[in-house]
Amino acid sequence: MKIICIGRNYAEHIKELNNETPEEPLIFMKPDSALVRNNDPFVYPAHSKDVHFEVEIVVKINQPGKFVAPEFADRYYDEIGLGVDFTARDVQAKLKAKGLPWELAKGFNGSAVISNFLPKTDFADVQNINFSLAQNGELKQSGNTSMMITSINAMICYVSQYFSLKIGDLLYTGTPAGVGAVAIGDYLEGYIEDRKMFRFFVK
Repeated sequence: MKIICIGRNYAEHIKELNNETPEEPLIFMKPDSALVRNNDPFVYPAHSKDVHFEVEIVVKINQPGKFVAPEFADRYYDEIGLGVDFTARDVQAKLKAKGLPWELAKGFNGSAVISNFLPKTDFADVQNINFSLAQNGELKQSGNTSMMITSINAMICYVSQYFSLKIGDLLYTGTPAGVGAVAIGDYLEGYIEDRKMFRFFVK
C-alpha cells in the first residue's frame, strides 16, 4: 500500500506559501507508517517546532493499474475519505533551500491522518465536494474539489504512468488555502459536506 500525495493543487494555497505553480502535478510519497487511523491522536514530532495541518480529500484505489486512460480513470476508485497531510514546515523550508527531498518534512510517523471512507455514489459529482477543517472549534480551512488544478481522474492517469496502482493505495489530492500550525492540546475536526469525518487531539 502506497500513500501518494499531490502538492500545490489549489491556487490559493500556492499563493499563501509563495510557491510556484507546477507545470505538471507535484508528487511526493509517504510510508504506511505515517498513517493515523480511528481518531487516534497525532503525536507532535520531536524534530520540528512548526508542524502545519493540511486537510485533503483522499481517494482509495480499488484495482491494479498502470498507464490508465482518461476514459477509465473513474473506475479506479469507489470510496472517498478525508485526510490531513501534516507538514514539518521548518524542516521543509530547510530541505527546499538545499534542493533536497521532502520526506523528513512530509513522511514522518503520524503525518498522514485518514478518516473512514464514504461510497463515491454518495456524491453527484466528485469534482464538486465541499470539505473543511476546524481547529479548536474554529473553521480554518474550507475548499471544494472544483478548485483543484488537476482533477482526481487526471491525477490517477498521471500517477499511473510512473507508479503501478495497487488495491488500497491512498491518493491525497492536495489542500486548499488556510493551512496553519498546530500545538500540543489542539483538537482538530474534519468534514466532508456536513459529515464529520475525523476528530482527534494533538499530543
